Amino acid sequence: MIVVRADPVICGHSGEARNLAEAALLRGFSEVKIVTWPVERLVAAGLPLKPLESVQPYSEGIEVERPEPVGDYRVPDGRYLSGLVGRLVELFTDGVPTVAMSLYLSPHTLAVSEAVRVARETGLPVRVSTIAEAVGSDVTNVVRTCVEKQQFGAAAQVLTAYLGSDVPVAVSEYTRDLVVSSAEAIDARHGTRFAERCRERVAISYPAINTADYLDLDPAVTARVLAARGLTPGSYVLYLSRLARAKGVDDLIAGFAASPAAAGKTLVIAGNGPDAAELHAFAAASTAAERIRFLDDVGDDEKPALMAGCATFVLPSKPMPEFVETFGIALVEKMLAGGGPVITCDTGGIGEAVGETALIVPVEDPQAIADALDEALGLPDIEREMMELAAREHARQFDRLAVFDRLLARLPSDQVASLGAY
Repeated sequence: MIVVRADPVICGHSGEARNLAEAALLRGFSEVKIVTWPVERLVAAGLPLKPLESVQPYSEGIEVERPEPVGDYRVPDGRYLSGLVGRLVELFTDGVPTVAMSLYLSPHTLAVSEAVRVARETGLPVRVSTIAEAVGSDVTNVVRTCVEKQQFGAAAQVLTAYLGSDVPVAVSEYTRDLVVSSAEAIDARHGTRFAERCRERVAISYPAINTADYLDLDPAVTARVLAARGLTPGSYVLYLSRLARAKGVDDLIAGFAASPAAAGKTLVIAGNGPDAAELHAFAAASTAAERIRFLDDVGDDEKPALMAGCATFVLPSKPMPEFVETFGIALVEKMLAGGGPVITCDTGGIGEAVGETALIVPVEDPQAIADALDEALGLPDIEREMMELAAREHARQFDRLAVFDRLLARLPSDQVASLGAY
């Protein structure tokens, strides 16, 4: 069971949830559920969403549940969370041995923690093992904000639920360090021991990616997908991620316009997000405006082809108070798909995602992006191929089955035994 913001949300961790669910099915679990939010709630929250019709179906045996809210208008908030917790209680008390994994501590780990407590209070048999995965926004958007605003109780709630899980993990070493440093700030002010416990217990679990979706792509299929978009292999520079200021799209637009080598290329900006309108306006004012295209309807089937066919892929992410790139799932997907070199910034957990296989530029430096574009687009074929092979080899370690197996290996042995043959 995976509790997460799932499809159609445009987020690497919604894809990770899908991959973990598929891996569980392949490893023999008899029933796999993704428990998430009603689509209308995701829309109301303002999250960037894919068109529903573009979402790939899950394999038979995986069920996506979207519990309805509980209560009426007299419950000003928490109605949807109550629905989520209530459904989890039902699933935890059905007598079936269960592994429940939550991605995002707030609110998903909080929901799982409360559901486990309630389930055990019912007196019914409860056989559940819990895995809680911290992603960057858990810290930047919740824990660190609590520290800055001296909201001790809220920070303590999140960290207690996290450490109360059987297996607390973080999506990168950078994220783990961020959790520990935030916990240290809480401990220094209040005399608690959260940081020590985090150092002792929190392990690293990199995001799970279905490498098969990106390996051994048929060039003919790639060409057909690109042709439907009016593109040809090698004719464009690609950005594919959320449209948010922390992603550095404005720096990319400026760098693209300043790159002599990119003068004959198109910049394809694929994605959607809170800053889409602002970035459209920024691009329209660029000297390269006529060579910039926005795609806000890229489906799951198109993504690998777009990545494989690009001349180079650029994600100049920069640390912001509200968001830091704690891994870089899109970068790994691109590395698996092949195509031109990756250009990115060594911020957050990006270095762990790309290793030594990318061209690294400073944050908020359009001229450095322009220079990197000149370098990437001017590489001899043999060097491009060597970079492609090295990047693909590095990215293979994040395959969903390997990640899933490592996660389950962290569960206490008695809990693994209770699962039987899954």
